[in-house]
This record gives sequence, structure tokens and C-alpha cells, in this order.
Amino acid sequence: MAKNLQIIGANESFMVKGLLMKLRDAGINAYFTQEKVEDIKQKQEETTLFVYYLDEIIPKTLIYLKDLCLETNRTIMVIGNPVEYDEALKYLPESNIEKFFARPLKMDDFLEACDNFFTDEMLEARKRCILIVDDDVAYMRTIRSWLMDDYRVAMVNSGIQAITWLAKNEADLILLDYEMPVTSGPKVLEMFKSDASIKDIPVMFLTAKGDKASIVRVLALKPADYILKTVDRTTLHNKLDQFFINM
Repeated sequence: MAKNLQIIGANESFMVKGLLMKLRDAGINAYFTQEKVEDIKQKQEETTLFVYYLDEIIPKTLIYLKDLCLETNRTIMVIGNPVEYDEALKYLPESNIEKFFARPLKMDDFLEACDNFFTDEMLEARKRCILIVDDDVAYMRTIRSWLMDDYRVAMVNSGIQAITWLAKNEADLILLDYEMPVTSGPKVLEMFKSDASIKDIPVMFLTAKGDKASIVRVLALKPADYILKTVDRTTLHNKLDQFFINM
């Protein structure tokens, strides 16, 4: 995995230049980008870690980074003062933040965090990847917290977002909510099956209904399996572990 780090800021200040030099000395390919969406886009595909050096709050940029992190399962380190950070959190949820560093920056702590991030990412890349598709964000976060020690877990809240995510990332399994309100799970599964690039990814339905008639309807769509949303952590782990053993 390439150690590519993008520092985003208002300008390439003396402090930012110092950061870039220290990161490069540590073997990290670090580069600076002004906090404009069009500039971030130019190198976003090759960037593994974003570092936002807060000088001013630009909502458009923060919202873009939030959506980018959601779609590509990435996080951001933030450098700034507590007031700037609190303002940024109005647009960039804490779930998107890898770590916050208050100014004045403790360089050794920052470099250690970056090194740990890339080490963890290399280990993480070896794990199986599970994509959860569900309109209930709180439920997805619970499932992610249960699985993240043993699997890479990405989350999206609609079928369209899932297809967008899968265009840029690979998944070994999709956990798909059966009862989503706008585009239902069965309809999303049809969308997956019509796309040659993702049609062979196994899908398990997440369903809140455990009665026989509901399960029969779920199984008629021929998913890899189904999981009741009342499942406990241990049972879920056992089911997924056994699935991957049998693949």
C-alpha cells in the first residue's frame, strides 16, 4: 500500500512546509493541496490519508470531504485550534475524523500517528471487506463496531451510494437491508445483478422480520444468506466467519 498523504490548507505556510519535509523524511509521500474541491479532486484517487490544516472554515470543502470519506471508506486527520475544530464538526462528523491535533502541533505525536495509521492500513488491507447497505445509520454503526476488529467494514445508506462505492472499491460480502424505504433491498439486489462488475459479489439480506412468510420471500431472491436484525454479536460473527471459511 502506498503511503500517500495529502495536506489540505489555505496556503503552504512555513509550518505546512515543515510538516511536508518531516513526513517525507519519514518515508511518507506527502504533498500540499489548497482547500478547494477542484484541487482536492486532482489527487484524491491516489491519496490514502487526508490531513486538514484548518485556517478557515469552508463548508463546501468539508462537505465534499465528508461525502468522499463515506464513499471510499477513508478518514481525515485534523490540525487546528479547538474553536476551529468545533466549527468544522458542523460539517464533518467525528466518524470521519481519524484524529485531531491541537495547535501548537506536537510534531513527534503527529508523525507517530501517521506512521501508526499506515501500519494499521497495511494490516487492515489483508482483512475481508464487508459493505453494509442500510438507511439506519445507527444500526450500521453498531454492526461496524462489532465487526471492525476482524473485518474491513464500509457503510452506505442507499443502493445508489452502494453502486458508487463499489465502482471505486472491492467488497467480499454485502449486507443489504431488505426493508429500505426509497429503494427496497430486492430492487437494490436487482441493480447489483444487472452490473457485470459487481453481480458476483455475495449478498446477505438484513431483515427485521423473522416469520416464515417473510423469510420465504427473502430466500426466493436467492441471496447468499439472510441475517435477522435482532442477531447478537457472537451469532453474527460466527455466521460471517463460517461463510468465509466455506467460500
